[in-house]
Amino acid sequence: MNVVAKSTPLAVRDPELEGLRVLIVGLGRSGLAAARIVATKGARITIADDRSELELGEAAVEARRLGAELCTGGTPAERARRADLVVVSPGVPPENDLLREARSLGLPVWGEVELAARYCRGKVIGVTGSNGKSTVTTMIGEILRRCGESCRVGGNLDVPFSDLLTGGDESVYVLELSSFQLETLESLRPDIALVLNVSPDHLDRHPSFEAYSRAKARLLELQEAETDAVLNADDPSSADFDSSVRGRLYRFSTRGEIDRGAFLRGERLVLRTAHGEEELLDRVELPLPGEHNVANALAAALAARLHGCGVEEIADALRAYIPLPHRLERVATVRGVAFYNDSKATNPAAAARSLAAFEPGRVHLILGGRDKGTGWDELVPLVERHALRVLLVGETTATLERRLAGIVPTVDCGSVSRAVAIGFERAREGDVVLLAPACASFDQYLNYVARGEDFRRAVQSLGREGGNDA
Repeated sequence: MNVVAKSTPLAVRDPELEGLRVLIVGLGRSGLAAARIVATKGARITIADDRSELELGEAAVEARRLGAELCTGGTPAERARRADLVVVSPGVPPENDLLREARSLGLPVWGEVELAARYCRGKVIGVTGSNGKSTVTTMIGEILRRCGESCRVGGNLDVPFSDLLTGGDESVYVLELSSFQLETLESLRPDIALVLNVSPDHLDRHPSFEAYSRAKARLLELQEAETDAVLNADDPSSADFDSSVRGRLYRFSTRGEIDRGAFLRGERLVLRTAHGEEELLDRVELPLPGEHNVANALAAALAARLHGCGVEEIADALRAYIPLPHRLERVATVRGVAFYNDSKATNPAAAARSLAAFEPGRVHLILGGRDKGTGWDELVPLVERHALRVLLVGETTATLERRLAGIVPTVDCGSVSRAVAIGFERAREGDVVLLAPACASFDQYLNYVARGEDFRRAVQSLGREGGNDA
């Protein structure tokens, strides 16, 4: 019989793990971060991963350095019988046999974020949504730093929550949180929670859009009364989240004034909170194109003001913000043709927002990859209006050729580099070649970063050949 069956030492904040058997499922970035934190607590660690030790590489080396036992190449569900606690990486689906067995035994099954939440002593600002999470998360972090706050930024972005924690630290933690991370959360109590927007995504993992939305709503449901919740007034799906709000509700909008929150009045970004009505800056001062990035700036500014940052510091930080790579990133202008890398636009809603940032009828759109099961209805009208042609790549080529037939010319390019070359060949001065694939990258690349880097290399090659005026 395991320890948890005898007592409940894990049903508390700051749980004592000394001598307990912790089974970590998945040795990705989050799994390794979880191993690091439980190792400091004196746990006996086993790590299970379907990959071989050779495939795991340096991760396996570090895991052994932490004293972990490795079970690679597939782990039988019975392994759960030898654990007191199971910690699961976000990439492992809930229906995994080992996780099913753990739940049937009554074992606690935590995600890496839930594990870290048990030991977090600082304030938390949580950011979720289908699109814009990374931009808003990093914007908030930059504003807080400009205000002199001790601030740590991570979660689903770059650094796992567990790796942000240090003993006794009371920083402000600004966390990007995915639906996969939220579905295993119990203990996190965000001081400020933002749900930026919700559109179909990850339906290759979630059984329905409703289930995906419920995972997003979890961030709001975990809050307490004296906290702040931020929703998007312009996003139709966000209205369904009102019933999940436990704290004080604020909204942001680029399309109309808001009683409590942030909005765009003409060209000015405006806040309306307990501090009164305060103007920030003109939208043209933002270093990012597109209405969706104005919305991102409003959301970040509102969160920072609710936290207590001053208006001048907020405006200065937004002006100085350096856009993240692979998110509507201007790579170069070659002989009058502008190239933008939005490889992170991995669903149709994100690609639609990216397209809308440019002049109608001037975009050569690189589209395609691995379909995430979300449907194309939201994207097609934007393609019809803004795209001169669509340059198709990846597994979805045949599907998109059929879906776009009679709407816009399509070209089967095969690869991103070939799409860049064809787009440049057919573009005129003033046109845009845009990588906004609306799909996952895993059919051809390790991740969206590798896809974006491939795009960048192809554009830089054009610059060397044709004269780069960026």
